[in-house]
Amino acid sequence: MKQSNRTDAAPKKQNTFLRRVLAFALTVVLVLGALAAVVHRDKLNLDFLRRWLTYRSIQTSQAGLTEPFTHGGGDRLDMTCLESGFLFSSTAGAHFYSSGGVELASQVTHMENPVLNSASRYGVVYDAGSTNLFRFGSNHEPIIYSEPDSSGILSARVNNSGWLTVTGLHNHYRSGVTVFDAHQQPVISLNYSSAFATDAILSSDCRTVAVVTISQTQGTFHSTVHFHSTNATEPFATVKLDGFTVLDMDFDSDGLWLLGDSSLVVLSPRGEVRGEYRFDPDYLKGYTMEGDGFVSLLLGKYRAGSARSLITIDRDGGVIAQQDLNTQVLSMSASGRYLALLSGQELNIYTNDLTIYNTLYDTQGARHAAVYNDASVLLADSQEAWLYIPS
Repeated sequence: MKQSNRTDAAPKKQNTFLRRVLAFALTVVLVLGALAAVVHRDKLNLDFLRRWLTYRSIQTSQAGLTEPFTHGGGDRLDMTCLESGFLFSSTAGAHFYSSGGVELASQVTHMENPVLNSASRYGVVYDAGSTNLFRFGSNHEPIIYSEPDSSGILSARVNNSGWLTVTGLHNHYRSGVTVFDAHQQPVISLNYSSAFATDAILSSDCRTVAVVTISQTQGTFHSTVHFHSTNATEPFATVKLDGFTVLDMDFDSDGLWLLGDSSLVVLSPRGEVRGEYRFDPDYLKGYTMEGDGFVSLLLGKYRAGSARSLITIDRDGGVIAQQDLNTQVLSMSASGRYLALLSGQELNIYTNDLTIYNTLYDTQGARHAAVYNDASVLLADSQEAWLYIPS
């Protein structure tokens, strides 16, 4: 009887060992497969799968174009792709549409100087110089912010958490910055009397706000960047940029990107200079700072005329790639690892090293382009918009 028990136990032990070996082998295959997917992402074209999952219910032409939909129109048109839809701004107000072109929300009001700023989940639209702004996101209905202590909004920026930085002309001070959380509650207010605050931006984790001020000494303007924790009014780092005027900026996990009229400066999240790229004596003709880990610049040799080269810069101020241009650029947009360049003849979609990912030769007369991080591109003219989904 005892001998029989030993005989039955042996196969059980062998089966358990075999299952463990198979489980280990399956784990190895899955890990290696995931690693290969990351390493060979371009060849595997995982973004094609993302586009299929996102847009599989939308009808397209053989060229990959959806049916056009009518947008709000207006002068000074700008647009962007959010996770939950398309946001437009113009002198006619702000309009938010689904990926199928259905209007989800709108704020119809005349704007003299419409400005649109966005992250991947949220967008904010305001009329520069006014006291109201409108935040759009996944809840579709716009959230209205008002600055009663301000005599005019100079700048407003939103991050992926829905937090806002609003820079304006504050009463009793030259200017000030207010940070709002996603529930419209003020988190911190920073007022400046000896310098003039022109812009401010939040880090993606909402822990740091970077404020740009400008001052004048003996006829020369200087920019200063103040890094604040969002729970402290005193800056933990201050960076002076002599002779540098900040035109635009972006704050990601790698640090703060500052674009001037002759150079691009990258600061670490603690305020140390990480890199710089000087493009003078060339002139800046256009740019986009929305790419992940890179900035794209359009440069020309002369103050007048169109851009003659396209260049992408990494987080250390180094050149990723450069390409000569022989056609006029109508619109440029970046998102994720992609860069879209629209001309009168075609739409080219690049990766950040300026390798062509896809080309659309018939743009249907589009004048504006906004690329999403899966390489789909929203195209528009003055009245209609449509989506291009690369195959």
